[in-house]
Amino acid sequence: MPSRAEIVTFDDSPPPPGAGSWVPGAAPATGIEVTEADPAWPRWYDDLAGRIRQALGWRALQLDHVGSTSVPGLAAKPVIDIDLIVADPGREQDYVPALERTGFRLTIREPWRYGHRALVADDPRCNLHVFGFDSPEPVRHRIFRDWLRGTPEDRDRYAAAKRQAAAAANASGEHVMQYNARKQQVLRDIYHRAFLATGLLDP
Repeated sequence: MPSRAEIVTFDDSPPPPGAGSWVPGAAPATGIEVTEADPAWPRWYDDLAGRIRQALGWRALQLDHVGSTSVPGLAAKPVIDIDLIVADPGREQDYVPALERTGFRLTIREPWRYGHRALVADDPRCNLHVFGFDSPEPVRHRIFRDWLRGTPEDRDRYAAAKRQAAAAANASGEHVMQYNARKQQVLRDIYHRAFLATGLLDP
């Protein structure tokens, strides 16, 4: 399990020399679309989660709907973010082929980041993030989700930051990673408030 210090600490270090996150043929998307919240998003998650569980069986140790589409009333890109916990993300043969047979495709491989892998799917659109049980990232994602669900002022502040970042990124022809960087300061500030409220950080 991740430690308290790991949960509250963000690692912004670049990939190791010569390494890259994107698998051959994959690249970050451009044309950032932030839409009003859609009440269908939880149903999309349920459908996707069913596909993943059917494909992986007991190898899917945990599934969570995270990201903005998991927060009622929050504007978001119409893409369902899911965190999947497996025993060992480095053993791609244990889960990637089975997921590919259900329409997912591997796009990101980051062994230096707690073994993180990412796969995407269409209809409905999905970003599936794969971690091991020792990664702090899924814990952070759940804290952030639950905090926004219970804190409307931060939910609305984050929505405004997302819309502003999307408009600026699209105007500059930037991709989704640059969009993420534009809203990072607000996101990190909200995380800090959540960490204080949960007792993970001392005032």
